[in-house]
Amino acid sequence: MKKSEATRLTILQKAFELIYEKGFQTTSIDEIIAKTQVTKGAFYYHFKTKDEMGLAIITELLKSTFRKTFIDTLQNGPNPLENIYQVFYNLLMENDFLKVEYGCPTSNFVQQMAPWHTAFTEALHKLSKEWENAFTECIEKGKEAGLIKKEVSAREVSVFVISGYWGVRNMGKLENSKEVYLVYLKGLKSYFNTLQ
Repeated sequence: MKKSEATRLTILQKAFELIYEKGFQTTSIDEIIAKTQVTKGAFYYHFKTKDEMGLAIITELLKSTFRKTFIDTLQNGPNPLENIYQVFYNLLMENDFLKVEYGCPTSNFVQQMAPWHTAFTEALHKLSKEWENAFTECIEKGKEAGLIKKEVSAREVSVFVISGYWGVRNMGKLENSKEVYLVYLKGLKSYFNTLQ
């Protein structure tokens, strides 16, 4: 990786950490520059605006993280519902980066940026659709293998569990406790049992 590419990646990663903690609107370019220890010129060489950098965080960092965390994980293991459960369990209970007090980074971006920035809305929609499609495909494979009832709507299940995840992340943020995550996971397990 060239020095220029490494600098750009560092800016994206450090900016993402700040934005995750403080929110996109309240994180300033000066704070990003201080955290990354690059010059203002180096920042503006890579990104014309903070919005351009924010879009790069979504399309480059979040997208590759989504692929590794969700899509690749869903392909492993014989039971699709167990795979989906495990994805959520790992995200809620074992992931060291995702902090209960900050919620879900993607959901935060949706809440903060989608209402007023079309490019963010499109990028976030694409990302969440990819996630939904991966779950839907996983559930369809489970139906084909006879592990999930044929009459189950794969898309309905996908939208339901993703919505629940985003919601419980917000509840965890409000309560500043993982206890509510355990309630969600127990309910998710019970729900999945009805689909088999």
